[in-house]
Amino acid sequence: MCLGIPMQIIAIDGRRARCETGGVEREVSLFLLQDSAIAEGDYVLVHVGYAIQKIDTQYARDTLALVSTLLQDGGEPHA
Repeated sequence: MCLGIPMQIIAIDGRRARCETGGVEREVSLFLLQDSAIAEGDYVLVHVGYAIQKIDTQYARDTLALVSTLLQDGGEPHA
């Protein structure tokens, strides 16, 4: 299973971006999105150090909320 994490771009330097989520910052490659209009403040889906897709802000926030809930619950399904 592959897992992509929504991260917000906080700075761009050429084909590299500094991204943040949950207080964690990472250097991310924008190489796969070089033909896309990407700007600071945008959310991207990050997988193994690469931004693989620009995503809608609300979708990113909803996904991060779901991940947070799963981590708090230990991933256990509710009956």
